[in-house]
Amino acid sequence: MEPLQDVTIWIAGDSTVANGQTPCPAGWGGQIAALFDERVTVVNSAVGGRSVRTWLYHVQSTMDSTGECALERDASGEPVLQDRWVQMLGGMKAGDYLFIQFGINDGSRTCDRHVGLDAFKSSYGMMARAAQERGAQPVFVTPVSAIACSGSTARGTRGEYVTATHEAGKEHGAPVIDLHEHSVALYNELGFCPVPGGDVSATTGGPVGEFFCDDHTHFSRSGAERIARVVADAIRDQGLGLAAYLR
Repeated sequence: MEPLQDVTIWIAGDSTVANGQTPCPAGWGGQIAALFDERVTVVNSAVGGRSVRTWLYHVQSTMDSTGECALERDASGEPVLQDRWVQMLGGMKAGDYLFIQFGINDGSRTCDRHVGLDAFKSSYGMMARAAQERGAQPVFVTPVSAIACSGSTARGTRGEYVTATHEAGKEHGAPVIDLHEHSVALYNELGFCPVPGGDVSATTGGPVGEFFCDDHTHFSRSGAERIARVVADAIRDQGLGLAAYLR
């Protein structure tokens, strides 16, 4: 049996995935490297506040005739790519993995963050094909849920973008980690509902206040570590090749 090669996990996402510069907020992408052995390098290029298209492209504040936010284009009419995506593609090699999680900011009604469902899925498809062309494995991750309650039960919050992520996975041959479903299950397991005071704020105490920052979306470092373990468990449970590198 040949030894496992060194691999890089490339991550694209929003603030719930980003490294974070302070203990709050922190994203799961900044915490997941510790769960893998020394053969894995994690390059987390998630950026707070981004939709999939503002992460990929230079997006204007006006909508085009299709109802999507207009993209800046070069002299040949091609969309201008963000440097983060160009650099990622330049370093990606066979055997690597590309994790993609958006769908939290994409539902904005206004530009530049608005992304319709078809454009959302086609953007995932473009990224998946680029990874596959380089011999890397794309993995789509449904958007992690905010904490919201129906009485004593946590409920999902990301709606159509969860379904769109699953549909994109089927269409483009990428496995899908349903972090949305798994995060809701975790909130129920931890008994987060009902949230004290009805919503999370800077004064929320107890387990909920320790897990989240000063709102219902962003994680503390310990919360991000727990979400990272959920992602790692899904990698193992779904039998992805990357599971062989987990500690």
